Amino acid sequence: MNKKHKNTLIAIFSNPVNGNIEWNKIESLFVSLGCRVIEGSGSSVIFEKDGIRSYFHRPHPDKAALRYRIKDARVFLELLGVTL
Repeated sequence: MNKKHKNTLIAIFSNPVNGNIEWNKIESLFVSLGCRVIEGSGSSVIFEKDGIRSYFHRPHPDKAALRYRIKDARVFLELLGVTL
C-alpha cells in the first residue's frame, strides 16, 4: 500500500463520512489490498478477497462516491480486517 492508498484509507475511516472521495481511488485501494475485480453489467462491480465479496455500483456521471458508498467501503474493509 503506497501513500496515496493510505490517504484514501484515512479518508474512508474519517468521521464525519467524507462524501467527496473519487471512486477510482477506492477501487485502486481495494486492488492494492489484493482484491479481485469482477465486472458486472452496467456500472456494477464486485470486489472479492478470501471469499469475502462486496457489491458496488460505480458513480456516474460524477466521479465522487456518495456517503453510502463510503460507508459500504468501510464495512468491506473491516470485514477484510483492514483498519487504521
